[in-house]
Amino acid sequence: MTLKMEVAELTDFMAAEFPQVAPDFAIDRLAPMEIDLRLKVEGRHLRPGGTVSGPSMFSLADCAIYLAVLAMIGPQGLAVTTNGSIDFMRKPASGKDIVARCRLLKLGRVLAVGDVLMYSDGVDQPVARASMTYSIPPR
Repeated sequence: MTLKMEVAELTDFMAAEFPQVAPDFAIDRLAPMEIDLRLKVEGRHLRPGGTVSGPSMFSLADCAIYLAVLAMIGPQGLAVTTNGSIDFMRKPASGKDIVARCRLLKLGRVLAVGDVLMYSDGVDQPVARASMTYSIPPR
């Protein structure tokens, strides 16, 4: 399988289509069916007590799967989440970005299924795991 979009194209797509959240994320690594996406943690991502909020981590997982799908199928803005679940396993490390390691498990004509492990930057144990399904628009 080959990539249909590279890092620069995905970054430009996010900036054009999702300017409200694009600055929150950075692509650390891209390969066929895989992406590592970084949430650049700032004050707005924190919940009381100073830890990264669940909605911020869910957004990271959702964007990681979305970008992994687009990297494989090309710029189709109407690919949408149809299912998502997340398990929060431990408190993220204070003051560190969250890195999502995403892999697509299935990329079909209509659906894509992916798995995401999220880590505090530089920490070996994951803080959360997410599973997402995306609907791919007809071509």
